[in-house]
Amino acid sequence: MTNQTLSQRIFHFPLTKITIGIIACVGVVSVGQFGIGALLDLLSLEKDIKNLLAGIVIALLSLTIYSLLFRFYEKRNISELSTNGIGKNLALGILIGAGMQALVIFVMYLNGSFSVVSINSFWFILPSLGMAFTSAIFEEILLRGIIFRITEEKLGSYLALFISALIFGLLHLGNPNSSLVAALGISIQAGLMLGAAYIFSRNLWLPIAIHFAWNFTQSGIFGASTSGHVIAKSLLSTKIEGIELITGGKFGPEGSIQATIFGLLASIFLMFLNHKYEKLIKPFWVK
Repeated sequence: MTNQTLSQRIFHFPLTKITIGIIACVGVVSVGQFGIGALLDLLSLEKDIKNLLAGIVIALLSLTIYSLLFRFYEKRNISELSTNGIGKNLALGILIGAGMQALVIFVMYLNGSFSVVSINSFWFILPSLGMAFTSAIFEEILLRGIIFRITEEKLGSYLALFISALIFGLLHLGNPNSSLVAALGISIQAGLMLGAAYIFSRNLWLPIAIHFAWNFTQSGIFGASTSGHVIAKSLLSTKIEGIELITGGKFGPEGSIQATIFGLLASIFLMFLNHKYEKLIKPFWVK
């Protein structure tokens, strides 16, 4: 690398790699989303089934373009998507994501802010299943696979964690019923935790599974808004009311104080393990 030309240095500069990665992934996924949408419109399937199928295709496109791009760009095996231990990481991630969301809802229940009205058909989980599956894979590819991973290589784990978490929160400012407080909460409870989970496992499957289970349990099971987005169908029809500090208001449980506290505690615990097992990367000026 010491004999690189100026153009090669620019091409392999971290910000350049991040920019190219995001443009490539977003571009391919956008084209694919339009194409699969047009194709599915030709089929006589229910809307929920179409959305689920479209979500699966978009997720596969995200994984494929990321793998192909960085295998060529960085000339390496894409170890962060290795299938070694994938079952363990997916199971652990689902347990963490679903368990934490259940704790958030349980606090609401103890406060008298959450009640179950009825139990619906199993098929009512489909809209949330498609949404959670797509957003978990696509967002983790962008935020942890591209932004965090590449930033960490130069600036180290702590700075990369802070930067990627801040960006993750700011991206949610455009969501319905969002606010600076909600975005800050997302940065802490999800941005930090998912980045710490990536460091711990050194693959994307663990944060993908946490992200998926958190979103799916929140909307598909408990019928709550997810990051301001309301899902029309869920396994449980529920009534959520009370002070915004506990319920998160119209933004959903992610806007609650307990979600932020639980996410922060999980992040601290994961970072403790990362430090204990020497999984952290030092910034380039310390190496």
